[in-house]
Amino acid sequence: MAIPLDPDSGEPHALGKAAAPSGEVIQPGRALALSDFNPPAIGAGEKLLRLAYRLGVPGSALSAPFRKPARPRLLATVDSPLEGDRVAGVALRAGHFLVHGVKVPIAQMDMAPSARLTPPFERVVHGFSWLKDLAASAPREQCSATAERVLLAWLDANHQPGARRGTGAAWNVGHAAHRLLNWFVQAPLLLSGPDKALRARVLAATAETARWLDRNVHRADDRLAQVAGWSAITAAGLLLPDGKPRRLFGEAGLIRALGELVGDDGGILSRSPLGQMEAIALLVELSACYRATRRDPPQALDAMLSLLVPPLLGLTHGDGGLGSWQGAGAIPAERVAALVEASGVRTRPLRDVRQWGYQRVSAGKSVLILDAAPPPLARHARSGCASTLAFEFSAGPQRLIVNCGGAALAGGQVPVRIEQGLRASAAHSTLVLDDANSTAVLIAGKLGSGVGEVEIDRRAMELEGGGATRIEASHDGYAARYGLVHRRILILRDDGSELRGEDLLVPVGRKGKRGKVGFAIRFHIGPGIELGLSANGKGAGLALPDGSYWQFVAGDGEVLIEESLWVDGAGKPYPIQQLVVQGMVSRGGGSFSWLLKKMG
Repeated sequence: MAIPLDPDSGEPHALGKAAAPSGEVIQPGRALALSDFNPPAIGAGEKLLRLAYRLGVPGSALSAPFRKPARPRLLATVDSPLEGDRVAGVALRAGHFLVHGVKVPIAQMDMAPSARLTPPFERVVHGFSWLKDLAASAPREQCSATAERVLLAWLDANHQPGARRGTGAAWNVGHAAHRLLNWFVQAPLLLSGPDKALRARVLAATAETARWLDRNVHRADDRLAQVAGWSAITAAGLLLPDGKPRRLFGEAGLIRALGELVGDDGGILSRSPLGQMEAIALLVELSACYRATRRDPPQALDAMLSLLVPPLLGLTHGDGGLGSWQGAGAIPAERVAALVEASGVRTRPLRDVRQWGYQRVSAGKSVLILDAAPPPLARHARSGCASTLAFEFSAGPQRLIVNCGGAALAGGQVPVRIEQGLRASAAHSTLVLDDANSTAVLIAGKLGSGVGEVEIDRRAMELEGGGATRIEASHDGYAARYGLVHRRILILRDDGSELRGEDLLVPVGRKGKRGKVGFAIRFHIGPGIELGLSANGKGAGLALPDGSYWQFVAGDGEVLIEESLWVDGAGKPYPIQQLVVQGMVSRGGGSFSWLLKKMG
């Protein structure tokens, strides 16, 4: 290992006195393992009901074959522990949709199937998540008129009697599933008005949407949308008349889909914190539907909730908010805490989420999070990022090293045109060769070839003056193009005051290729931090808002300060700066050491 530098002198800082690393070695992994969940045990009669419903026999014919089918109605009122965004709800009452900081008048919102909305507006308008925001803004009596106005406009555009279903964004399986769940959970807001004709129309649309999902849930864009679809089908089986066959059908499909979505350690296969939060929220809402009908959820659903929460907490920083991974913005602590409280799961963050692929080191008041796995496969990715071996680092509530994040929020204040750039390797705090992504970034959130394997070794070790955690990881994303493997070594002292790093480029095979290639090691600096280059051009000072001071020192390469961008959890972009260590490296390999240390 090359020797990190002392921040005071700029000279090599001796590691020779450190004891040999000790601890558990994490076995290399090539792919995420799938969880295995079985549907609830049921009797022969219920199995027959489920099979008949799957084959298309109506629920009313199975539940009461000699009775006229019941008219659509809701059997219970759902009390969900999840709350919406009050600010967005107030904007709705004032006549505007407010999505990631962008206001659009309700009267100007085109809800037709042919309308071209940005993805965030599609999710809000067609998924009816705005209902939750509206309910959080004021008592029901003050909100119902707005809810009915928007609902009626949407029904006129997308749900005319006799019109063809299944065209346009409104009939994307994920949007339809979220819409149906939100109609169930926020039913008092939609059905408490005096207009009986509208109430009948809403109930008819609810029943028809449930039937549409029965037939089309398998056409979902990805596993998470399929889980949403099965959750909505199960909720319909609980809350609509003659629903037992549908509930049995939905439970079996949901538990199977969850098993295909979630890895052994509880991380979903898209590796996205936003997706993880969506999966938790879906199960929380569905559990509320079970409670409303005085039923216990299947044990597998409770077990899955308990499995999903710890990995999410493993991506939290010292401020309690989430890191910026796989397209997510920096979700604030309040949203994370509210979701975890609603789940009812009491647990600690996972530090070693092997299958999901993130490593977390908590040392003193500092937190280090490293992406130590291949990116998600194309069929799982929604806003897949080429972020392998990128890291984030925080000290207390202040984030020192971040990723840009926010690709999944593009279409609000973040322009859609820069979405692919936010998914690139250069938008993350890692090494980049020749301005190329370690994994190909494709359109529609998908990823191509690149990193296929990540090897990782995590150990506790002794340094002069105290202990430390050492993580060594490598990826093969540049092996095919440049004949080089990127290996990163991070050592964080137990008191959190010093992070030593080394980035190595190791040739593939015995003999490296001839020539040189450009490299850049990027450190995106958190918001509110003032940067200043050192006189010798080998480092920089970081002045934090709380008055503390950190120093960055690099061994080789030119250190520059460049502009960058950071997106918060609400989708608001902030101008920040980045430190860049750059130069040329031989295709025969090279190593670059650096040190980040708190001064004083």
